[in-house]
Amino acid sequence: MRNWLKAMALCAAALLAGAVAGPTQLAAQQHKADAAPVLTLRGDETPETVRKLVDALSAGGRKVEIRIAGKDDAATAHAPPASAAAGAGLPPSSSNAPAENETPAEAFWDHFVDGMSQGLAAVPRLAEVPQAWRAAWAQNRNGVNGVSAGWRLAAGLLLAFAIAGLFRLATKNWFAQRLQPEGPEFTPRLIASSWGLLQDLVTLGLGFAVLHAIRKFWLPEPDLAHMVLRTIANGLTIGAGYLIIGRFLLAPGAPQRRVMPLPRAERAFNFLIVFGVLTPVLLTATVSIQHATGPGAVVGLFALVGIVSTVFKVWWFIDARHDLAALILHSAHEPGPARRTIALTTGWLYAALAILIWMVGNASSMMEGGARWAEAAALTQFIIVLAPILAVGITSLMACRQAHAAVMGERAPLSLAVGHALRAAAGGAIWAGGFYLLARLWAGFLFGVSSDQFAVLMRQAGGVAVLAFAGWVAIVFLRSFFDAYAPPSAATGPADEDAVPHDHVPSRLATVMPILRGVVLTAVFGLTGLVLLSRLGVDIGPLLAAFSILGLAVSFGSQALVRDIVSGFFFMLEDAFRVGEYVDTGRLKGTVEKISLRSMQLRHQSGQVHTVPFGQVQSLTNASRDWATVKFNVRLDHSADIEKARKTIKKIGAALLEDPEYGPHFIAQLKMQGVADITDSAIVIRLKFTSKPTQASMLQREALKRVYRGLIEAQVPFASNAVTVKEGSGKSGAAAIAAVPPPTPLVPAAE
Repeated sequence: MRNWLKAMALCAAALLAGAVAGPTQLAAQQHKADAAPVLTLRGDETPETVRKLVDALSAGGRKVEIRIAGKDDAATAHAPPASAAAGAGLPPSSSNAPAENETPAEAFWDHFVDGMSQGLAAVPRLAEVPQAWRAAWAQNRNGVNGVSAGWRLAAGLLLAFAIAGLFRLATKNWFAQRLQPEGPEFTPRLIASSWGLLQDLVTLGLGFAVLHAIRKFWLPEPDLAHMVLRTIANGLTIGAGYLIIGRFLLAPGAPQRRVMPLPRAERAFNFLIVFGVLTPVLLTATVSIQHATGPGAVVGLFALVGIVSTVFKVWWFIDARHDLAALILHSAHEPGPARRTIALTTGWLYAALAILIWMVGNASSMMEGGARWAEAAALTQFIIVLAPILAVGITSLMACRQAHAAVMGERAPLSLAVGHALRAAAGGAIWAGGFYLLARLWAGFLFGVSSDQFAVLMRQAGGVAVLAFAGWVAIVFLRSFFDAYAPPSAATGPADEDAVPHDHVPSRLATVMPILRGVVLTAVFGLTGLVLLSRLGVDIGPLLAAFSILGLAVSFGSQALVRDIVSGFFFMLEDAFRVGEYVDTGRLKGTVEKISLRSMQLRHQSGQVHTVPFGQVQSLTNASRDWATVKFNVRLDHSADIEKARKTIKKIGAALLEDPEYGPHFIAQLKMQGVADITDSAIVIRLKFTSKPTQASMLQREALKRVYRGLIEAQVPFASNAVTVKEGSGKSGAAAIAAVPPPTPLVPAAE
């Protein structure tokens, strides 16, 4: 459940990546579109055509430069003259066409340097902004009669904030009860945070609705005041959106309902506050100044904002690199080398991308179709960050749903495998969509691919991608299906003798599944690779012939290997043993820990692991099937009452059957089988019981303990090794002692 939350930590990076760059680059695109468009006329256009063209180009207050050229010269009259550039406060720009021997990288660098020079050269023109702003504000048509436009704008903002604040005050207690999670689990915390999200969204909706109504009724004329209020409303919505998302995920001041366990949540939320405040300010300033003074002065503001925002983003990504690395590593139980590499480079990668996107934004001002370049750069920064968030987030949500189903008892292997396959399909589809969008954005710019050519390329590559995707989903499904049947791994440390052994022995299917897993997955990998090569136009006939010859050579050169595989196949077919069972191969014995295609591994009681090829097993004894009968001897004194001993042992056997700890493991109770032997010093009686194979040793130890205590309480004497020596028979004491045989130890009766 926490994997999704950890993955969503990248959301902070996404917000930071787009917070300032988004409005700035969009405004930059607007500047490119508004920067004194040039209308070149051939001289044969009708007045009505010219009027329509001028009206279309001058929309939004832009100045239009009209040129009259001949029919032959119209195609070359696209670049504005140096005088026009000087009039706009911009340095004269060079031709956009790269030199013959100039590489694309060199051309891009030249465009970037020219764009930076143009932006920095326009910074001094910011001093003209106050005077131009006053002149443009004086032309407002709203507020000519009655209250001025400025007072209407201020009153509207105050009214919107007041209504939003009154709503939060009125619903404070109602939402406060629902903002307290009912438990520390994810679901209660998500529900509580969702109530907070609802409150924030309703507050934002009320404020935006009030501003829209004020703009419609108090500032109806499309002048500068009308545009400023609209820009402020949009900027406040964007800035509040960052704060709302931060409050939902990070829950500042309320860690009990925090749904995203970011290591430094409060610090991340402070970054969002900075962006939430700066976004409406920067967006309102750039758009309003451009509308009031034209694009000349705004170019300098764009340059300064771009530098400051890029430095801030780079610093943020580098500062948060350890948080991102920790979240990426913790999202997997056992992170591999690839995930570790991604975790270590994510922060640096995003910092480098922020710099690259800033460079593209500056170079686009000097490039042909620069607005499209800037738009592609702005969209790229969202795709590269939001794609992993959506992929990991959705797959983690599906994993949470699957974990909940497992808790509710839905543990069928097929349902688990289908769930894993759906998760893989959903995540893969999102990644594929992100790569497609990136390819669609940059194929034309970097490789000169037209839309028709891109469509043909996508149709050709689409088949390969679909086959590869289907093969990957099939592999995920099969791997999950086989893993669901695989027996749990046993502890590799020394066993605890006092622990009660478990009765569970894996089924026959669970024993065979690991072998089938390797065979089937290898076959799927091979078939998928061959199909993809065939789809790519590679002739797979020679490959198949080479594999056939290689297989034939291996079969002749490795006859022992083939014998091991064939022997193992028949052992599995006959169900001779399973993982977890104790077997004896004649030379080696132990518990089966692992079964491969050609051998099995046995764990001896003393800890050694024996690897036994199937071809070397001539006979095999399985000591863990169905039941086991244990027989052992007890030595009693010659004066012992055998019948009393039998009844006592019978009572002990009945007590063991009724014991809740030992009784379930008995199949036949403990009883005395009879007298097995009579020696000079003892009467040997035989006891036996039948139990589950895995519990025999433990039950024998408990039975011996109880028999010893029970016979002593019943006053049934055990045999003694004491020797009595009598004199007067004509023999010496030494001779009598020498005639007594040595005592025999208590040994188990022979089967």
